[in-house]
Amino acid sequence: MSLENPNFLKKKYDLHQSPEVESAADRTEAKAGEKLPQDPNTRIQNYLNRFKEITERTDPDKRERGIQALKTVLHDKFVIKDEEIPDSYFENQKRLAREQGHGDIEITDEMREQLTEVIIADQESTLDNWVDYLVSDDATYPDWLKYYAFRSVLNMGDYDKEQHQFTKRSKGTVKPFPDLNREALAYVLDAIEKKQKKEGVIYEGEDEAKFQKLLESENFSKLYAWAIEKVTPAQADQLTITKGQWVKYDQNSDHMPLVESLQGHGTGWCTAGESTAEAQLKGGDFYVYYSEDQDGIAKVPRAAIRMQEGSIAEVRGIAYEQNLDPYINDVVKDKLKEFPDGAQYEKKNQNMKLLTAIDNKAKQNQPLDKEDLTFLYELNQTIEGFGYQRDPRINELRQQRKPEDDMPVVFDCEPEQIAHASQEISSNTRAYVGQLQPGIFDKLQQFNIEHVFTSFPEGRLRRFNVEIGGQTKKQLEQNLKQANIKTSKPAQSMLDNKDFTTQANLEQLKLVRLTVDDLGLPNGSTTDQIYQRAEELGLDLCPAEVGPHLRLQYQDQPMNEHLNVGIKYVAVSGGVFKLDRYGEGLWLESAYWASPSSQWNPDSEFVFRLRQPSIPSDGGA
Repeated sequence: MSLENPNFLKKKYDLHQSPEVESAADRTEAKAGEKLPQDPNTRIQNYLNRFKEITERTDPDKRERGIQALKTVLHDKFVIKDEEIPDSYFENQKRLAREQGHGDIEITDEMREQLTEVIIADQESTLDNWVDYLVSDDATYPDWLKYYAFRSVLNMGDYDKEQHQFTKRSKGTVKPFPDLNREALAYVLDAIEKKQKKEGVIYEGEDEAKFQKLLESENFSKLYAWAIEKVTPAQADQLTITKGQWVKYDQNSDHMPLVESLQGHGTGWCTAGESTAEAQLKGGDFYVYYSEDQDGIAKVPRAAIRMQEGSIAEVRGIAYEQNLDPYINDVVKDKLKEFPDGAQYEKKNQNMKLLTAIDNKAKQNQPLDKEDLTFLYELNQTIEGFGYQRDPRINELRQQRKPEDDMPVVFDCEPEQIAHASQEISSNTRAYVGQLQPGIFDKLQQFNIEHVFTSFPEGRLRRFNVEIGGQTKKQLEQNLKQANIKTSKPAQSMLDNKDFTTQANLEQLKLVRLTVDDLGLPNGSTTDQIYQRAEELGLDLCPAEVGPHLRLQYQDQPMNEHLNVGIKYVAVSGGVFKLDRYGEGLWLESAYWASPSSQWNPDSEFVFRLRQPSIPSDGGA
């Protein structure tokens, strides 16, 4: 360290009048037994020499003890204390848990203590990164520049990728200190030093005028942000480089290689903090995709997949709010296909974002549109979150609403266009919400009524097509294996039975899906009674081969769903085909207990075949 330019610190901070400089002068005077000159530059350099004395110690142990003592002082002064962590942080953790579908969690004293430890540890480690580098032999900058950089960092919050700037650090912030990007730091300090020496511009290019203006301000935070944009892939043309590689960091492995690969790249990921990275690797494997830099080296972090107990816990990118940038989407989607729950994670993630957006609209008394209501009422799909239980926000939001007011919005019609009894159905009807009555499916098909509910929104009847025929029994079994669909022994027995046959010609069948309760049997019923009731309403049993064909065509089945195919159980030695999805994937199974007298619950779901209408398509009401 040298006397090159302490005058810079005098002009910028009036550092010569600060308490720490005065205290250093008093110690020097007491030690030397003579007065220190009042010259501001001399007194500032005397203060900076305290650090020089530590870093230039020849005894490695004494040097390390001195640096550690310096860190301790800095931690005490600049790292947040337990009691300073605002309650809003813990409330935010509760909000995040709620938005992930975990419901209203309670922050226990133990959880509070664990969260506090991670916050403090990450602030200490990110602050130490700056100290370790600035006292190292690699940092060949003069002492006044090091002071300028470090003092600036102490006042900087997190990096706002939308505004391309660092926030101002507040006393109660729980954020770590800024990442150390050595290349960006060198860019800034070299520019400041050249400016002081009047050596001209360090940067030439289309942004020269902007850079010069920033340089004149000598604002480290703004200059550092500018430099990060130039040396990390923040610009669109740099983000287009997606060639690279995935790196897996194994569970319980050393966390430092992961931390070091992220620091300095402005990812915004909390994993850049040592304590957080260590905790996350204890929970599961961690995958990072690194795209190539300008030298063709895969070292620029672009996306991360964090595992927790064998399942995907989160996927993060480097765009705003840690979203994936548009160029890396396909890379991540391809990677997710390698995980058993990859597609499920993506669906859950989108579901939670949509539910949070609707929740925020409701809190602000904003109207919900057709898309919002269709999602909230789960008309097309079940809302899946990351909690072990159903997301409580779904029922909370529904309880705030009047379904009768929402139905016309969902069905895109007038209230009078919704029929509630069979005799009300006409050419003007757009939806039916009411009990099913004998022959009603003839009318529903006659007037092509799309929306049919026994009750809104829970009792929706889903109609869909399935193609059967054209495959032998052996081909069907081979296709099931190729699709990684597991077949239970009872189901295989049904397939092997001589009464199980397939037809040669292709045929499109119209199917309807409903519960035993929807059929008008609220207390459950026997197989025979269920089949009889379906026939009264205008439904037929399915050919047996609908079971494996529907299994092949319905591969996006929600987790833990069970769907029974209404077939003639006598044709396959008892039982009906059952489509399941649970932990190990998709299954073709058999409800082998389905004898004529077997009892079914009211919420058991069946698929039946829609009978061709018995009345002309142009008939009246």
